[in-house]
Amino acid sequence: MEITLTELEDAINFWRAHKPSTGEEHTLCNEAAALAGPYAAMIMNHRRAVDVAGLPEPARAAIEAWRQARQAADPVKG
Repeated sequence: MEITLTELEDAINFWRAHKPSTGEEHTLCNEAAALAGPYAAMIMNHRRAVDVAGLPEPARAAIEAWRQARQAADPVKG
């Protein structure tokens, strides 16, 4: 299953809203941090989508939790 760049942005923004940055350094939560690397790689490599299975486990887990939250919030749109 693929995730698009726009979906990845949405997932990062979801995690930033649900677990805001902390400390004076404004450290990202683990989920947003796990997605930041794949997001940057997609931009650098001019990719519109990436296979989720090829991402590190923390990124896959953050995407799956985001998708489940999105599905729960809007079962029709999912």
